[in-house]
Amino acid sequence: MNQSFDIAVVGATGTVGETIVQMLEERDFPVGKLHLLASSESDGHSVPFRGKNVRVRDVDTFDFSSVQLAFFAAGPAVTLSFAAKASAAGSMVVDLSGALPSAQAPQVVPEANAQVLATLKKPLQVSSPSPSATALAVVLAPLLRVLEIQRVNVTACMAVSAQGREAVSELARQTTALLNLHPLETSFFDRQMAFNVLAQVGTPDAQGHVPLEKRLVNELREVLAMPTLKVSASSVQVPVFFGDSFSVSLQLAGPVDLVEVNAALEAGEGIELVEAGDYPTAVGDAVGQDVVYVGRVRHGVDDTSELNLWLTSDNVRKGGALNAVQLAELLIKDQL
Repeated sequence: MNQSFDIAVVGATGTVGETIVQMLEERDFPVGKLHLLASSESDGHSVPFRGKNVRVRDVDTFDFSSVQLAFFAAGPAVTLSFAAKASAAGSMVVDLSGALPSAQAPQVVPEANAQVLATLKKPLQVSSPSPSATALAVVLAPLLRVLEIQRVNVTACMAVSAQGREAVSELARQTTALLNLHPLETSFFDRQMAFNVLAQVGTPDAQGHVPLEKRLVNELREVLAMPTLKVSASSVQVPVFFGDSFSVSLQLAGPVDLVEVNAALEAGEGIELVEAGDYPTAVGDAVGQDVVYVGRVRHGVDDTSELNLWLTSDNVRKGGALNAVQLAELLIKDQL
């Protein structure tokens, strides 16, 4: 008889949490009993799973000893409040918030550094990086086999879903209002988001960097095992509901062979290379897909030691939920 696992999804009513539930079903994960958890505000909601509506319960009253694996897809505060309880109860933990220290729950992208999982000690805890870091790691990992990367410059054009369901709803409201010539009202965003581009995603610190930028830099260095890698990251908010896009420029130690680069990308796991002369988009290609799309592979204008690329990925599905479920699949592999 095949072994199954009782699973908790914390943050089950959020965009990523709901997609984790969807991915568990799509990938035929060996789920015994599924416990969907959220704040008391969501208590009583339901999420479909395998033909049934599973009721969402209050995480405050949940006994984690009833599950073997817990996904944390809510904010850092929730992870810090409940992940320790889950571990103490013997549950494996997959955290998507970035709240846990890397020494305790290392950042892992299966296509880039799955070998880290073999070094974990019980109770098993692992972190799934931010969608931006995940997408970049998937693409840079195979390139590191053929290139000596000295610096990464990335401009992340981030969908509003990076900031949750409330941001998605506001973009929809603003778009509808403007198209119907109604007055614009803002609540989540501090200015017009529809038909506009905002220079930052979140609130910057004293140095002008927002949390998502700093998280991307730190997580990318960790996943690639390059702690001194120079990474420059800028995030901009674009009026797209789902799907992040990235303009990436790599500074290399010497001239790059584009044929070799394209071959590495073609062979890379989790990558779809778009042929020269075409390019991928978030809405037209990436959303709903389980790969990172890569296009516009080229040298710098007058520098053959520079490599430029365009990436796009479904931030909720590929960058968030799928990476977390893939990690869970690897965690349970030795127990099946």
